Amino acid sequence: MKINAFADVSLRALMVLAAVPDGTLLTTQGIADSVGTPYNHVSKAMARLRTMGLIEVVRGRSGGSRLSHAGRIATVGQILRQLDTRTDPADCVSPGGNCPLINECRLRGALARAREAFYAELDSVVIGELPQARQMAPVFQMIGLRPGL
Repeated sequence: MKINAFADVSLRALMVLAAVPDGTLLTTQGIADSVGTPYNHVSKAMARLRTMGLIEVVRGRSGGSRLSHAGRIATVGQILRQLDTRTDPADCVSPGGNCPLINECRLRGALARAREAFYAELDSVVIGELPQARQMAPVFQMIGLRPGL
């Protein structure tokens, strides 16, 4: 299975926020720089993560975002289920009309079950446990954070 680009950016942003000490605020620009993604894409992801309750945002000059408790304990499977906007696992419905095989299609059901099995496998992967110090040190250095953070 492949996740969409929006989910990928969202998960990378959550990993960066999970790696910093509790309470540390990161700007959206800092997160964008650390994950190598344009600011506009990260900004949209951060807005969605906020509405999902996974991050908290502090406004103002010294503001930024931090992982909420819910975000720290959320699983990748839970998050991907919410971020997956596809209603169909296959392109059974298109602008040109429905697939002529759509009625009582067993492939469509099998693909939906496979997608759920993919998410179920990721239900054991907790966001707060993903980042590792060795992995994050170069990222933090790139955006100007002390290596100890």
